[in-house]
Amino acid sequence: TVGAGVYVLVGTVAREHSGPALTLSFLIAGIAAALSAFCYAELASRCPSAGSAYHYSYICVGEGVAWLIGWALILEYTIGGSAVARGISPNLALFFGGPNSLPWILARHELPWLDVVVDPCAAALVFLVTALLCVGIKESTFVQGIVTVLNCCVMLFVIIAGTYIGFQTGWVGYKVSGGFLPYGVNGMLAGSATVFFAYIGFDSVASTAEEVRNPQRDLPLGIATSLTICCSLYMLVSVVIVGLVPYFAMDPDTPISSAFARHGMQWAMYLVTSGAVLALCSTLMGSLLPQPRILMAMARDGLLPSFFSDVSEKTQVPVKSTIITGICAASLAFFMDVSQLAGMVSVGTLLAFTIVAVSILILRYVPPDEVPLPSSLQTSFRLSQECDEEKVGSPLGDGNHEQGTSEIKDVIVVESINDPLIEKQLYANKLDELNRRKTAARSIASVCVGVLILTASASVTFLPFLVMCLFCVFGGLLLLAGLGMLSWIDQDDGRHSFGHSGGFICPFVPLLPVMCILINTYLLINLG
Repeated sequence: TVGAGVYVLVGTVAREHSGPALTLSFLIAGIAAALSAFCYAELASRCPSAGSAYHYSYICVGEGVAWLIGWALILEYTIGGSAVARGISPNLALFFGGPNSLPWILARHELPWLDVVVDPCAAALVFLVTALLCVGIKESTFVQGIVTVLNCCVMLFVIIAGTYIGFQTGWVGYKVSGGFLPYGVNGMLAGSATVFFAYIGFDSVASTAEEVRNPQRDLPLGIATSLTICCSLYMLVSVVIVGLVPYFAMDPDTPISSAFARHGMQWAMYLVTSGAVLALCSTLMGSLLPQPRILMAMARDGLLPSFFSDVSEKTQVPVKSTIITGICAASLAFFMDVSQLAGMVSVGTLLAFTIVAVSILILRYVPPDEVPLPSSLQTSFRLSQECDEEKVGSPLGDGNHEQGTSEIKDVIVVESINDPLIEKQLYANKLDELNRRKTAARSIASVCVGVLILTASASVTFLPFLVMCLFCVFGGLLLLAGLGMLSWIDQDDGRHSFGHSGGFICPFVPLLPVMCILINTYLLINLG
């Protein structure tokens, strides 16, 4: 889905938030996405499931938070599909001669009494994709690959041709009177929170944890490569487009194709529009496809009515969940504009990946002694355990020798229990471990509270400057104290046997998850 977010968001974010600093907004969002992706990768490797972040939070944090994250994912996928569908119709209209040239039944209409602009074309596209998903789509990966390659070619054309035009015209977009940051640093960060929507989908790389041969090497390489390509393309395209057209004059619906049309390149406008339509259609399908699976997983765990867990025997697709998802997404696409939808998508995404980062800290320092597996995961884990038991029980040596060794161990354990010195040492070790877990839990809580106070204080504008500084210092001290304690104490030994061991391990813990929590929370607050 490379480029879909760029086609939708460049104009809106540049006009309302970032101005010429749009490139920095994409860079900051890309860094936040990379931190989240590495946290996501470890949990995907240990607990692979269709429920994704919902299941990770269920296991590491609890059912209540998992319910919240499940709805955040529902928000992400449903509203994300609506935002993408809303961006397709203006691009299709260009093939009919202009922004308002679609047939009357598909054209946008303003409803003055509701103060909204409805988009029948977007709703129709959502219903069409929903029907295809209900029937069942095969070889979608191959089709998505072709679309992605074609779209990358279109974006490379935009970069090369746009650079040539920019040097010919003198980069008029960077000569505006408002400067590079017309809305200030807060505007740039608000733009970063919104364009985070463009990076949604990187978790699809992490979700292939069980399918790669060497997850320790291939998974981080795939995440880093995909995010590097996306971030580089997004930044280069935004540099070019903002330089071709002043940010305040950008078309919010078709910013890239309109920029070429503004410089007299009509044929390039149609080429870019074709790439935009392909990318947006691909992203629309990718947004609506996983949503019914989240509903199905939550229904199987008893958090939603069992109606959502019904699967068609013929197509093996949760048809009822798919239809409900399609109706909701089509309704949102019909009534709401792209800027509103993109901001709402980023809320769900940032919240989900913040909890994923917290789950990494919990997994490393205070993993649950008894993992409360949700119903939808028990079957797969049971099969995995049976497979492990078969491997352990295979005849690799003399059975009598193993039995004798076991009896010797039992005798040693019984004698050890009756030894008061060993009993005292075992009690001391258990007490030390209990204190370590308490310290780790308090440190994680200190990090979370400190991040919340620091980011909220740095974002508000109604507090006096001195009060804001005091709150920032207090939050920063809590954050640094928690991070320091987590760096000082040992991680829990149980982390090695949690879930499917031997997969990808998130590097630089606790620093990387804490940075992920800090950046995502700040972006979340700056969504406004």
